[in-house]
Amino acid sequence: MPYLLLCIGCIFLIIGVIGLFSPSISNLDLRGVQMLFEHRSFALNHVAVLFSRLGGMPFLLVLTSFFCIHQIRKKNYKKVIFVALSVIGSIVIGWLLKWGIDRPRPLEFYHLIQSYGASFPSAHSLYAATLANMFMLLYSAHKYRNSIILVSTLWFVFMGISRVYAGVHYPTDVLAGWGIGLIWTSLLWFWLYQSNFSNNLFLDNKSKLRWNNDVG
Repeated sequence: MPYLLLCIGCIFLIIGVIGLFSPSISNLDLRGVQMLFEHRSFALNHVAVLFSRLGGMPFLLVLTSFFCIHQIRKKNYKKVIFVALSVIGSIVIGWLLKWGIDRPRPLEFYHLIQSYGASFPSAHSLYAATLANMFMLLYSAHKYRNSIILVSTLWFVFMGISRVYAGVHYPTDVLAGWGIGLIWTSLLWFWLYQSNFSNNLFLDNKSKLRWNNDVG
């Protein structure tokens, strides 16, 4: 699964980056924002606002902090490191790219909600993909893995669509956010769970045994 998610992430990111330089894709970007703007409804507006609140950095930090505290109590230290690095890395990468690329958002006329920072990539989409990929990878061997994959996928897909619907992002911003989240967490997974280097990092023999048993 991590290889598949990594490949999907690369495809998303490539399409998103091409959108920065291709006039034809930029036109499709704008048409996507306009199309969803024209199909707004009272109920969907409330859903988009809810997704905006749930998908931001505060919710991500609170949710993953509770998860890490629970895993620390269970001495699942590898999961804690994986989640912590995934979240911190996603935040740093996302905002560095926003600052460096500085792509303007769609016109304020389309904005359903207040937004901050530049448009590319979509931070909400990045956080959603990071969160979804973390749970898909951590619980890939769980008996309810199919349900976890379904819920995780729906979470980041609808989060991305809601950002375009709210008029604060272009579709390529969302694709880039998804791509970065999937790529970053997949690479971390390979390093922590499939790398001999990580298994030997700062660990004595007793800790290595507990570290290597912390899977799934």
